[in-house]
Amino acid sequence: MMLGRSAANLFWMSRYVERAENMARLLEVGYRMSLTERSEDGSSEYLLSMLQAAEAEEAFKEKHETVDIASVAHFMLFDTDNPSSVKSCLFNARTNAKSVRTEITTDMWESLNGTWLEFSQVQPRYVLGNKLPSFLQSVKQGSNQFRGALLGTLMRTDGFAFAQTGGFIERADNTARILDVKYYVLLPRSSMVGGDVDIQQWTMILRAASAHRAYRHIYHDRYKAWNISDFLIFRKEMPRSLAFCCTSVTAMLGMLEQIYGEPSGCHDEAIKMAQFLTAGDMSKVFDQGLHEYLTGFMAANNQLTNAISESYNFY
Repeated sequence: MMLGRSAANLFWMSRYVERAENMARLLEVGYRMSLTERSEDGSSEYLLSMLQAAEAEEAFKEKHETVDIASVAHFMLFDTDNPSSVKSCLFNARTNAKSVRTEITTDMWESLNGTWLEFSQVQPRYVLGNKLPSFLQSVKQGSNQFRGALLGTLMRTDGFAFAQTGGFIERADNTARILDVKYYVLLPRSSMVGGDVDIQQWTMILRAASAHRAYRHIYHDRYKAWNISDFLIFRKEMPRSLAFCCTSVTAMLGMLEQIYGEPSGCHDEAIKMAQFLTAGDMSKVFDQGLHEYLTGFMAANNQLTNAISESYNFY
């Protein structure tokens, strides 16, 4: 059996790479939504909504008075005091990868190390304004390159399973947070529901999840909150949906059981989460409340992370 420390390094290496990409996606949602509003002092309710969904509002306000794009972009991308900033995530991903250098391939290391070196040389003042979207795209491309190296070159052993488990758990958390941005946006202004701005914002949610084109293949009518939520929560064909991520985590934990020849309690917990999602429907979600449902999912996702850590001695 792989040492718990090595398993944890692989698990968190993938989580941090995925989180770096996810922070870029969240910031993209907030940024594009902020372009639709006007404020005398430059502050943005949409950027605040994004910070709230990322659970970063309190930390941000400790350092900044105005929630404007310059301050938020710096905080989410470059601020090393923010443990979830892209820079912090890439640094931690590289540190974890360095600790298990013999467990990963050369392509994986070169991809991650190259992404870190390029990012660390960027001057924050040069990626503001209309340059921000292209910079966020480069962050996502770096993550995709690493993921491609992992899928294309890493042996299908326990190390692969731990790395993939970490990535899918992080991705599920982020999809829930992207959807939850819409809750915080609508919280003070329920009169917007169903209007043109509301539909435009839901479209931005899809784009942030790289799901805009895929959505149109499944649903041929107008963008609707019900359908978009269903697509990002329950559709297993969508690789960023909660159902797809949980099913993938279950498969990876099952792979570990086969390799080690013994069951684990965390696998049973993952199966329950996957079954809950695959058996769900949007009527129950909206009866409960989308925000409440997503909050419950994120809490269960965190519990699963703790169960995995305990089962495989990450600590």
